[in-house]
Amino acid sequence: MSKIGYLIDMDGVIYRENHLIPGAREFVAALQATGVPFLFLTNNSAPTQEDLAVRLNHLGIPGISPRQFYTSALNTADFLGETHPGCTVFVIGEGGLQTALHERRIANDAIRPSYVVVGEGSASMERLAKAHECLERGARLLATNPDNWCPVGAEKTRPGAGATAAFLEASSGRRAYYLGKPNGYMFHRARQKLHELARGPLSQVAMIGDTMETDIRGAVEAGLYGYLVLTGSTQLENLVDYVYQPTRVLQSVADLTEEIRSGVDSDRMNSPVFAGTGPATARSGGRHQTDVLAFHKPRPRPAMTK
Repeated sequence: MSKIGYLIDMDGVIYRENHLIPGAREFVAALQATGVPFLFLTNNSAPTQEDLAVRLNHLGIPGISPRQFYTSALNTADFLGETHPGCTVFVIGEGGLQTALHERRIANDAIRPSYVVVGEGSASMERLAKAHECLERGARLLATNPDNWCPVGAEKTRPGAGATAAFLEASSGRRAYYLGKPNGYMFHRARQKLHELARGPLSQVAMIGDTMETDIRGAVEAGLYGYLVLTGSTQLENLVDYVYQPTRVLQSVADLTEEIRSGVDSDRMNSPVFAGTGPATARSGGRHQTDVLAFHKPRPRPAMTK
């Protein structure tokens, strides 16, 4: 078996709301037992690495180091630290984003910041109005990820950073720059961190995710394998809508467990998906703010009145 490392999305791949997806525990245990390098990769900017390790432990997956998580908040802090050292920010977001920026010594500034940075979390009208003022004074608009909404259950979603950024785009007339998946900078940094965790050179990296617009698109554009699981936001019949395609389509991460344990590569078509089992149901369409160029379901843009 070739030396491969895995980037693994979390929501819709490992868990949904407060429940592990069947087979996820055994999948992670196989990775740990065989020493295969892996890094959890999430667009959720709200939690810290420590928060995510604790959450997996409570869900029944122990022994995961905080170093094995990379969030869009960390990616945003890395991006600003590398491209604009000494910049200041006005933040709409929660603890994970605030902590990541603080650790990179990126200061908060509510008067004349270099950037308005938008992540997950509730945004009061007061803070939105303040962010709007900062943008009018010349701040640039940066979002941790493009998700307009994120699934938290079979029939429940929550607003994402993309929705808040869209509000500020509409009010200020400024266009946001979106980090996180599928942005190439997220995959570039994640691949670097995965190589640091590996016990030797990797011949290939695979991204395991449930979303075509972020996980699979980002993998394709970064030159990685893209493994789509059908336990989250994409249904099998949706694949015909996309020009880019996953390397493999799996019912869940459980399909990979025996392959990891045995060290023997399986054929792409060995997935139970192709044996007639039906995909999970999930909300589809319009999730990602930056999908405005997608030919299948373009997202209407609000008129800019400025």
